[in-house]
Amino acid sequence: MNKLNSVFIISLCLLLNSSCGQTTNMKSKNKGEEHPYTNELIHESSPYLLQHAHNPVNWYPWGEKALKKAKDENKMIIISIGYAACHWCHVMEKETFEDTVVARIMNEHFISIKVDREERPDVDQVYMNAAQLITGSGGWPLNALAMPDGKPFYAGTYFPNKDWKQMLNYFIDLYQKNPTSLSEQAAKVTQGIHAIENVPFNKTTASFTINNLDANFKNIQPKIDYQKGGEKRAPKFPMPAVWEYLLYYHYLSKNEKALGAVTTTLNNMAMGGIYDHIGGGFARYSTDAEWHVPHFEKMLYDNAQLVSLYAHAYQVTKDPLYKKVVYETLDFIEREMTSSEGGFYSSLDADSEGEEGKYYVWTKAEIEKALGKEAHLFNNYYNVTTSGNWERGKNILFRNTSDEALSAKYKVTKEQLKEKIDADKATLLSVRSKRVRPGLDDKILTAWNALMLKGYIDAYRTFGEERFLKAALKNAAFLSDKAISGNNEITRNYKNGKSSIAGFLDDYAFTISAFIDLYQATFDEKWLYKAKELAAYTQTHFFDNTSGMFYYTHNQHSNLIARKMEIADNVIPSSNSEMGKNLFYLGHFFSNEAQIKTAQQMLLNVQKDVQQNIYFYPNWGILEAGFVSGLYEVAIVGKDDLHKRQMIDEYYLPNMLLLGSKEKATLELLENKLVEGQTTIYVCQDKVCKRPVTEVKDAVMQIRAIR
Repeated sequence: MNKLNSVFIISLCLLLNSSCGQTTNMKSKNKGEEHPYTNELIHESSPYLLQHAHNPVNWYPWGEKALKKAKDENKMIIISIGYAACHWCHVMEKETFEDTVVARIMNEHFISIKVDREERPDVDQVYMNAAQLITGSGGWPLNALAMPDGKPFYAGTYFPNKDWKQMLNYFIDLYQKNPTSLSEQAAKVTQGIHAIENVPFNKTTASFTINNLDANFKNIQPKIDYQKGGEKRAPKFPMPAVWEYLLYYHYLSKNEKALGAVTTTLNNMAMGGIYDHIGGGFARYSTDAEWHVPHFEKMLYDNAQLVSLYAHAYQVTKDPLYKKVVYETLDFIEREMTSSEGGFYSSLDADSEGEEGKYYVWTKAEIEKALGKEAHLFNNYYNVTTSGNWERGKNILFRNTSDEALSAKYKVTKEQLKEKIDADKATLLSVRSKRVRPGLDDKILTAWNALMLKGYIDAYRTFGEERFLKAALKNAAFLSDKAISGNNEITRNYKNGKSSIAGFLDDYAFTISAFIDLYQATFDEKWLYKAKELAAYTQTHFFDNTSGMFYYTHNQHSNLIARKMEIADNVIPSSNSEMGKNLFYLGHFFSNEAQIKTAQQMLLNVQKDVQQNIYFYPNWGILEAGFVSGLYEVAIVGKDDLHKRQMIDEYYLPNMLLLGSKEKATLELLENKLVEGQTTIYVCQDKVCKRPVTEVKDAVMQIRAIR
């Protein structure tokens, strides 16, 4: 990633604070309630936007209407960006955007636009870049000020009411007295936005070896907390792709410290307060270095990736804790995050009744009332105290004692201990369900659904649980019906029967990836062919021949001040790294050397960044590991193909592609492989196959010999 010159950093006089808005107020009824104010957001489906539909600020959704109005009236623009589960977004709304004095300032001098960052990550990306250029940091709520043409001259995050008004008045005065200075500043910031993640085409010869992977691990090792897991910092984010990469690296290198980094992280997360021990699933991050105190919002994308990660870690370790986490998390997804149509909702808020975490925490008295004499064991198991282990006498459930130690203390077997704790958890889940629930963001996002689809597939392949496959197939059918058009164009969002936003690169990349995986779980070729079609569509409409990378926006739906690329991996892998992997895998499935070379060039373009900071390029690191080890194709042909597939999937084999059929198939890699009367397994690499075998253990030995 290119470093930006300090010329793009805004002078200190602009670093006061920033924000803005506007309103055409009218009376309206919504669900039987009288509201003194209603703005343009009332017509939207996003729960986050609807939360602001009755602010006195005259918000507009992002779109041509608001942008044209700003130009016609020559007004500055406020772009205020957040999401439904964002605690400080709610705080700023109550403190500031519901204030009629603030609204009067915003409405008179600005055109105010509210953006749901989950629906419009392209808009968020542009103005987050502006915030990082101006202040050196970013976050949500994100509030940017822009000229009437949308070019930002200032951006910040959360503003208290007083600071917000002070900042608005500062820029109102400056815009009236010296608009040229703001125009010049906006031009500099826009230039900087264009420069961020501007990836040059690397013309050097590709060279990917195990030495590269060793160097990557050496670079990341000092950041790893080997006592508590994760990175040596607070807050701590799960970062699933990092640990997926280290699992793959351990598989190739046998470096036990790499595996130890993974298991320490997964063990502490599963035992910590970031995990919902009553209802399953993970919070977005831990506010401390111990995984104890979560930021209580639950995001679909975190839980999707963590299901995959824990399933893969189970393949390596066979640790029953990991299986328990997968099953409980998917119970949570099924119970609270799944629509009747098979789509997955986006998130649960951190707050309920205006208090962060209230739904999830307990007093000791509450637990004793619910469990009676069983409470003592449960409280010991989860560190519940009279004074509370958090704040105001409340307890966050977490573990720091092994089952073995508690079994010995209470003179019960581990099985009896498990039965008691599971029964207590079921009781408390029933009690908790009667509380006021956190707000649900029930929009359905294609990219995040594809990640959850992959989670279900990985869980099914690891554990063979048929209900996981059933959920995966239902979601895949939902995406096929609601998100993918006949010409393979994808939409981003779905709610109440409506899709309104053109898909972005991550919507395509993760859907392609999920369909590749679904083929390997079912051997139903329609999923692989659909992945191939979607990849071709993506290359036509998103690919940049100059850089050899993919733009984030579709070429027919790119009307922002900058057409950006998403390169670095974060809490969600980047769409470019996922597309690189997709092309690598599809190139092998369909013997398409051009796709493999494109993936190779993409990796080569970012190789220096991967080497310097694998922590923010782990999905690229997985692609690099694939080139280092090579992929091998395992073809299972015969009537017992799915059963033998399930047996193979008991092993962690990350650089394997699975193909199969009971009889004839259309895939070239399956041609002429059927032997009447038996199920045969072929292990092949680089168009060369080992001796056909009929036993899974023999095939696994061949795979490991290749490695």
